[in-house]
Amino acid sequence: MNENKTELKQRVVAWLYPDMIQNMEAMIQAKNMKNHTEFISQAVDFYIGYLSCQNSTSFLSQNLLGAIQGTLQNTENRVANNLFRLSVEISMMMHLLAATLEVTDNELQSLRGRCVAEVKKTRGKIKLDDAVLFQQGVDI
Repeated sequence: MNENKTELKQRVVAWLYPDMIQNMEAMIQAKNMKNHTEFISQAVDFYIGYLSCQNSTSFLSQNLLGAIQGTLQNTENRVANNLFRLSVEISMMMHLLAATLEVTDNELQSLRGRCVAEVKKTRGKIKLDDAVLFQQGVDI
């Protein structure tokens, strides 16, 4: 879009189908544009960029890629922060349990093997109820 306000605009006549005009007017209202000129100027700028690229998907891809990368980075940061907080809480719980329970190395290794198998089997959907039943001797 030309930012030079001193340059004079030129009038261009275009014939459009009535449904295109209705769609354009709906978008003008939805996007709070001033008039048809503003809408058409933005549409033409977009289409010139689209046609200027040798591959039309690369034009859209660059615009979408930036938006997607920003969203993914924010999501990654939130997940990493939540995993860190969860790891701290689990570490605290493990230290409290280790301080109060007397567990042999063999019992610990056996429990670790069972827990790995349980996580694989349930794909991480572990229930405290199932662990309590197992500890009471009920095989689930």
